[in-house]
Amino acid sequence: MAKHGGRNEPYDVLVIGSGAAGLTAALALAPSVRVLVLAKGSLTGGSTAWAQGGIAAVLDAGDTFEDHIRDTMVAGAGLNDRETVEFVIERAPQSIDRLCELGVPFNREEHALHLTREGGHSHRRIVHVDDATGWAVQSALLKAAEDHPNITLLPGRTCIDFITDRHREAFSAAGRVWGVYALDEASGHVERHLARATVLATGGAGRVYQFSTAPRGATGDGIAMAWRAGARVSNMEMMQFHPTCLYNLDVKNFLITEAVRGEGGHLLHPETGRRFMVDYDPERMELAPRDVVARAIDDQIKRFGLDYVHLDISHQPEDFVRGHFPTIHEKLLGLGIDMTKQPIPVVPAQHYTCGGVVVDLAARTDVPGLWAAGECTESGLHGANRLASNSLLECFVFGEAAAQDILAHWDTLEAPPAILPWDESRVTDSDEEVVIKQNWTEIRRFMWNYVGIVRTTKRLERAASRIELLKREVEDYYGAFRVTTDLIELRNLLQAAELIVQSALRRKESRGLHYTLDYPALADEAKDTVLVP
Repeated sequence: MAKHGGRNEPYDVLVIGSGAAGLTAALALAPSVRVLVLAKGSLTGGSTAWAQGGIAAVLDAGDTFEDHIRDTMVAGAGLNDRETVEFVIERAPQSIDRLCELGVPFNREEHALHLTREGGHSHRRIVHVDDATGWAVQSALLKAAEDHPNITLLPGRTCIDFITDRHREAFSAAGRVWGVYALDEASGHVERHLARATVLATGGAGRVYQFSTAPRGATGDGIAMAWRAGARVSNMEMMQFHPTCLYNLDVKNFLITEAVRGEGGHLLHPETGRRFMVDYDPERMELAPRDVVARAIDDQIKRFGLDYVHLDISHQPEDFVRGHFPTIHEKLLGLGIDMTKQPIPVVPAQHYTCGGVVVDLAARTDVPGLWAAGECTESGLHGANRLASNSLLECFVFGEAAAQDILAHWDTLEAPPAILPWDESRVTDSDEEVVIKQNWTEIRRFMWNYVGIVRTTKRLERAASRIELLKREVEDYYGAFRVTTDLIELRNLLQAAELIVQSALRRKESRGLHYTLDYPALADEAKDTVLVP
């Protein structure tokens, strides 16, 4: 059985994050080396467990890799890297096979996997476990990790910064990563976790926005840490807004999966009952890519002064709806909404971070000793807009790629040197933690208002000014007081916000998820927005 708990000696490989990308890497590494997996909060607290829809893979007889590649490139508005798209999509069926071997109970039709369709896809190619695929995948990966003797799982660790050569007892200006300083959330003390190789799999930065479907811990920690360690980040302006988040004053962040539209759901004006997508994308209607649908809903809400629009699948047979969406049906029923008979009130919400730390096809970052996979990265797969159900797929493929590259170069990876302990002598406890809550709330509000679905240069500049003021305040607070999870997250949230705004200001066009009224046209050439520390 895997060990729950840490030991002071270095592990061979450190994995930061216990979702699909992190656990895939850990399981691929574990037959050969000892792996330590760190998780902020619980081992199931990341985005993987929240994923409702499924995993895209070419498995149907009428489908082809080229069709999936084309759909991905069209959704990504040409900003995708073709080589990366091919690399991921061609490995998708193998990823599904591995998950089946781990016991993920995908829905089946007779002897074949049941495939559903989602927006932007030209074929049915989404394998799923009802409408709770992420939880099933997370459970299977976690069980396999717990059962492996070479994997140690250590929850309750909030990572602060990477340990690099400047933290060596014999100081060096080189930038190699040797592990991480992490806060033990229970004791309040900072630990050193060292390894020959480190895999970053911390997820995205969704909580930088006021409305997001991301879990509480999605505060851009890995992206901010990698940036401070010297890694480039790319396309941070490409923040995906899911078109259909439940509108409810008491329940926040509950996603209504893409598959509801894929199985025939209609988007309706709540007062007239009219299908309004005909005005925005008459050919694809509700099956248009997410950026198109989110902007359409946003336009309807602003134009008509609405609080929400309706998503209606009640015209489908009751057994069909209950059978395809049991989790959503039960949740809504508890809120007084019967989706078999009534429309669902929905609004857009931030859903996925398409940009992140730049990685190559081996999941290598710019920083020696550091690999990365999943939502914290910009691999070239998603481009300017992620195609539905390509996210978990990216986690599996790049988690595997990171493990393979580490093992292929194992003989060249040195053991960690002597590292300085975290200095807690100069800090004290604070009685002004209200500052953290105030700044957190302010960031999320101005990011939603100024850097949301529709942007302008003036709004972006206002956001940049607020960030500069808050940076000084937060850095002063961070330097003077003992670190807490809330303070670490606030620091990273602010860094992520700055990267998003600076990236958005650099893109002088509207492409995919980045739509600005000042530059509504598409540039002649699709170019990544790359920021260098």
